[in-house]
Amino acid sequence: MSVFSSYQRDTIFQQIKQKQVDVLVIGGGITGAGIALDAVTRGLNTAVVEMQDFAAGTSSRSTKLVHGGLRYLKQFEVKMVAEVGKEREIVYENGPHVTTPERMMLPFYKEGNFGPFTTNIGLRVYDFLAGVKKGERREMLRPEEAMKKEPLVKRSDLKGAGYYVEYKTDDARLTIEVMKKAVEKGARAINYAKVTDFIYEDGKMTGAVVEDQINGDQHHVFAKKIINAGGPWVDDLREIDGSKQGKNLHLTKGVHLVFPKKRFPLQQAIYFDAPNGRMIFAIPRNKKTYVGTTDTSYKGDVAHPKMTAADRDYLLDAINYMFPSLDMTTDDVDSSYAGLRPLIAEESKDDPDEISRKDEMFISDSGLISMAGGKLTGYRKMAEEAVDTVVTQLKEEDGVLYSESETKYLPISGGEVGGSKEFQRFKEQKMVEAMDLGMAEETAIFLIQQYGSNIDQIFERYQDEESRTNKAGIEPVVFAELAYALEHEMVYKPVDFFVRRTGALFFDIDFVKAHKDKVIDYMAEALEWSDEQKQSYTFELEQLLYEAVNPAE
Repeated sequence: MSVFSSYQRDTIFQQIKQKQVDVLVIGGGITGAGIALDAVTRGLNTAVVEMQDFAAGTSSRSTKLVHGGLRYLKQFEVKMVAEVGKEREIVYENGPHVTTPERMMLPFYKEGNFGPFTTNIGLRVYDFLAGVKKGERREMLRPEEAMKKEPLVKRSDLKGAGYYVEYKTDDARLTIEVMKKAVEKGARAINYAKVTDFIYEDGKMTGAVVEDQINGDQHHVFAKKIINAGGPWVDDLREIDGSKQGKNLHLTKGVHLVFPKKRFPLQQAIYFDAPNGRMIFAIPRNKKTYVGTTDTSYKGDVAHPKMTAADRDYLLDAINYMFPSLDMTTDDVDSSYAGLRPLIAEESKDDPDEISRKDEMFISDSGLISMAGGKLTGYRKMAEEAVDTVVTQLKEEDGVLYSESETKYLPISGGEVGGSKEFQRFKEQKMVEAMDLGMAEETAIFLIQQYGSNIDQIFERYQDEESRTNKAGIEPVVFAELAYALEHEMVYKPVDFFVRRTGALFFDIDFVKAHKDKVIDYMAEALEWSDEQKQSYTFELEQLLYEAVNPAE
């Protein structure tokens, strides 16, 4: 039986290496999670190793939109718009608790990149290509209608706005839920497990040397097929294999700023032209408003991209241009985050904004299958393509037949709520249960949306763990989330909990400051950290708290 608990790391390692697996996936971001789910549901014995935490790289640091690719129309990437537009509906239906429709307004101005005619045509083409359902198709707004939707937008020279639907998500939660479903189906997955070398036989890759980043132990994992889904680290793994040739990655950095809602009281998500021509999102999210993103070539530490003063000032300038009444300053920034896009380099394009977001597959002479590029929205399709390649190879080599992909209509973990149409009724039912438990209404609404059909696990811990909660000195709701994360979501370090499982460091930084000490104390005891581990993990969290508001030198 597969488990996904930090209390059973040794068990998971033993399960992964006890016999040859059919497919070893390197990388626990959204691409790796999607591949694991697709592979295991076709009957492949599947293992996943991730050198950091799941979703620790790009998959927790995006604009958090499962969007249909409207911006790609400007680059005439018609096929991509059509594919990701249809995929976002699948992502939504399979996990309506982590993905929700969000009306987006695209204001256009005199002498701006978009005008009434081009916006109308663009959105009409977008509706057609993306297969947008009738109730979500674009509308065109007059200036006064646009100002009514969002009074904060710049009034001067406003010619109107396009009004269409995007899909808002929690990228890290989406990744975790996909990975949890893969584990439920029989996959084995472990974080803080770094591939340091490959194993070969007669020139063909047959396994990997995996180092436990917690205790330094090395494990040999043997696999019929190995898929490199390392995101920004794809080329590093190709280099170990000696197959980094031809196309390679071009990393770009995207920074987002987060503001308190009371300081940036945005009512309506806005997609707007920055003064230099780049398109920027401003999106309300619970008690916050976040704005992004930048797009600059990146050469620094891949594991630790940081916001610079230039990044921050660029976004503040864009905000003050589009929302002039706010007069935002550096003091207003509540938090920030920086992530990397692993794009495929194109010789003819120097501007990061012009480089395609399409995905590609590279297969080395040794057999390493590397997945590069791609978008959050298209993760399921990218995974299907990767596993199609694996099953084709296995059929040719061993004569084994595997089924077609089954993920199109497969709810992810937490998504077993009857699809988007039934989710509202599910939420209403669970709200009644939450009230019976004495839970605050605002808290209950947030948790039900966060955990979907797994909310019962949170309720159980909230209700039954009073003695442990009191002993730990942690608020009951926080303890319920933490206990669940340790037992069922592979949380090992404080940053895993506060960044990837709750999103609090980005969107509720005061929550982190209020609870970090008690949470760290509990985790240290529960996971039997050494004093050195506790000190190291505490410093790591404190460093991220500092960097969230202070730019890199």
